[in-house]
Amino acid sequence: MTTHSPLRRRGQSDGHSRQQSEKSQQSDQEEKTSLSTVSNGTQTPEPPSPDDDSIMAPNLTLPDRSGASKVNNLQVQPVSAIHMRRPSVPMMPPFMVSAPGKVIVYGEHAVVHGKAAIAASISLRSYLHVTFLSKSRRTVTLRFPDISLDHTWNIDDLPWAAFSHPKKKKYYYDLVTSLDPDLVAAMQPFIACVSTKLPESDRRIHQSSASAFLYLFLSLGSQKSAPCIYTLRSTIPIGAGLGSSATIAVCLSAALLLQIRALSGPHPDQPPQECGLQIERINRWAFVGEMCIHGNPSGVDNTVSAGGKAVLFKRADYNKPPVVIPLRNFPELPLLLVNTRQSRSTATEVAKVANLKAAHPRITENLLDSIDHVTESAHDLITSPDFDPTHPAALQHLGELITINHGLLVSLGVSHPKLERIRELIDHTGIGWTKLTGAGGGGCAITILKPQPPVRTPPSISTIESDEDDCEIDSAVSEPPTTHNILDTLEIALEAEGFEKFETTLAGDGVGVLWPAVLHNGNEEDGGEEIDQEKFLRAEGNEGIERLVGVASSRRRIAKEVREGWKFWRT
Repeated sequence: MTTHSPLRRRGQSDGHSRQQSEKSQQSDQEEKTSLSTVSNGTQTPEPPSPDDDSIMAPNLTLPDRSGASKVNNLQVQPVSAIHMRRPSVPMMPPFMVSAPGKVIVYGEHAVVHGKAAIAASISLRSYLHVTFLSKSRRTVTLRFPDISLDHTWNIDDLPWAAFSHPKKKKYYYDLVTSLDPDLVAAMQPFIACVSTKLPESDRRIHQSSASAFLYLFLSLGSQKSAPCIYTLRSTIPIGAGLGSSATIAVCLSAALLLQIRALSGPHPDQPPQECGLQIERINRWAFVGEMCIHGNPSGVDNTVSAGGKAVLFKRADYNKPPVVIPLRNFPELPLLLVNTRQSRSTATEVAKVANLKAAHPRITENLLDSIDHVTESAHDLITSPDFDPTHPAALQHLGELITINHGLLVSLGVSHPKLERIRELIDHTGIGWTKLTGAGGGGCAITILKPQPPVRTPPSISTIESDEDDCEIDSAVSEPPTTHNILDTLEIALEAEGFEKFETTLAGDGVGVLWPAVLHNGNEEDGGEEIDQEKFLRAEGNEGIERLVGVASSRRRIAKEVREGWKFWRT
């Protein structure tokens, strides 16, 4: 009597069955060891094919298909092969990306005339939350609630043919220095339908953001890209010269590159050279996003936002790329930033200086040269071998340059009464050195804060013998106002005059990743607090965003607000 294999197909011989079994085992082993390699050398397991909808039920013994058999002495009729539908693959967990804004520390306006400028990151940041949808949805949504932008596209309807054409296709490692007009034209029908019912000024902002997203999504993704919702919140005032658009471009670039596995890390043990490669890759595509928004950006905003810290920027010839030198030794400093809420036009302020130069060429050129000397002095100090950022003399030097730079900008005529009022209020407290930042004519002022004043030591009580002396003890023992107390009082004065104050940090980290979107906030939630889209959208204002997902500075007043989970590429 021949014993049949329980999984043998009808009509198969034993030899054929063994051969198929061996091939199956070999195939399974190959599938387990199959690896895909991305450009950075990181190997990741090849995921199972999403088109494989069925698998054989595991550990299931089937009766012989060639005829009836007995199981526990019961007659069992032949059955067809039992297939079970593959369980749905769990969706990827949400993740987040964050990028900082920037300020010009030294060199405004002189940089327009071929001089150098120093720009540094600030701890006001944009946060992008990426939520994965089921693959049957086939849509991608861009949601920026801070500007009321919410638009959804059908992935399959997008112009993939244009972007994947062999003569047009760009890859994540490519350097793109200009937008392809044919690809821009192919996107237009999908941009024109965004926020059509809004006023033109608002619609232009929405459509430029959508343009940056779609150009990157179509360039870096494919028609098989996962359906997602991209939700962005920001703590950076829009239109204040703080690089808010660059933070959007950096966040989108980093998120899309992460999704196609074109980035490695970040992790604490990652070599600086490898970190630099990842930052450069993000920065290149962020520049493409900036071109979609601004047309001909300088590249300094996205460079600072991607890499953090500070850079020396110079563009002597506008027909050539600018010179951008990272300043990794720029000290991380507490910074007060005050928004005048006064609208201004960069073009108007630049024209003021150009007109002044035409009317008084020698004087104006001397002013611009002096601003350049300020920038050079700061650069020489920071890059000197014996530079100690913790030494009071170093901070004093940088602070005095801030004051000098502001005075020169006032002489160029690019300040504003509101900026001068802010400087007056801050100078009265004596807490730091203040200047306008950016084009001027409104916008923001920055103040580098002086070190915390030392607390006076009270005299010995044994030397006090009278009630009058006791009164003197009370006066002597009372601590002088701290910087934080002064800032609280200053905030009241600034808000009373319509200004907006931010306590930030200068020259901190660049782009950061929270994967998965789980933060260990010390709230005893098992495994950390998962940040889903609903929580992210419910966060109210800047304070709510910072409380929920904020990338904490080491100088936060409340230690429990320091976040764990965010990781950064650091060079």
